[in-house]
Amino acid sequence: MSSGGASAGSSPAAELSSLATALEELARRVTIIADAYVAAKRDDLAGELYQAERSLAGARRNLGRVVDAER
Repeated sequence: MSSGGASAGSSPAAELSSLATALEELARRVTIIADAYVAAKRDDLAGELYQAERSLAGARRNLGRVVDAER
């Protein structure tokens, strides 16, 4: 049974770096959708998505600090 942790043979820093990259991509995709909502005059939904993007960016920075500390 997998515990969802780092892959066998990969370092925690490598796994965290990969997760940080995934978060960056998710944040980019959320921003694109939020921008579309702005264009559609749905600022209420766009605001929620921009908040989600900020949260993803913050999580990515947190992971990056851990990766940097491991070096």
